[in-house]
Amino acid sequence: MRTLGIIGGTGPESTVEYYQRLIAAHRARHPEGRSPSLIINSVDNRKLIDWFTANELAPIVDYLAREIARLERAGADFGLIAANTPHLVFGELQTRVAIPLLSIVEATADVAVAAELRRIALFGTRFTMRAPMFPDAFARRGLTVVVPNADEQVFIDAKYFGELFHGVIRDETREALLAIVESMKQRDSIDALILGGTELSLILREPTAAGLPVLDTTQIHVDAAVDWLLRD
Repeated sequence: MRTLGIIGGTGPESTVEYYQRLIAAHRARHPEGRSPSLIINSVDNRKLIDWFTANELAPIVDYLAREIARLERAGADFGLIAANTPHLVFGELQTRVAIPLLSIVEATADVAVAAELRRIALFGTRFTMRAPMFPDAFARRGLTVVVPNADEQVFIDAKYFGELFHGVIRDETREALLAIVESMKQRDSIDALILGGTELSLILREPTAAGLPVLDTTQIHVDAAVDWLLRD
């Protein structure tokens, strides 16, 4: 059986969600309903947030490379980072580690292509919404990523770190997020929504938002990881 190494803790709430979903998805697809072999390395998310805020990417690469090496020494055959924002340094990080890493961005873009989507909104942390990683990956496939306007980005980021990151789920926040989707649907002609922050799947759990399909990056990442775990 292959072993998956997970960089978690970035935040803790979504790491718990990853674990539960990985167990459920693997059992559903394994002929004997077995659980997967997983190793979780829960890292210091405060360090990462501080470095991202200061736009200091080199220490992030160094730190995550060391933590992934710990997973490798523990027996991981491949790895993933259970968060979207650290994928800002995914390309460089992959060159620094020995085990293959599964990209949440590339996996999500592949699903968007399969669903024949064309113009997709992106919610996430301010770091993710302002970064080129999703737009570039989707553009390579002929798709367009649209981000919320400046005020909407500020609101989403504030709710992300002020509430969701700490496991706080409020109905009024959900309704406000859905209102942004509706506004973008009218203003930007989007045809789907990317939950480009793993904590967002804790509050937007329905398969649609404002009548549009939702690309839940957590579930997409989990499904891709199970594909790797069950390879012959």
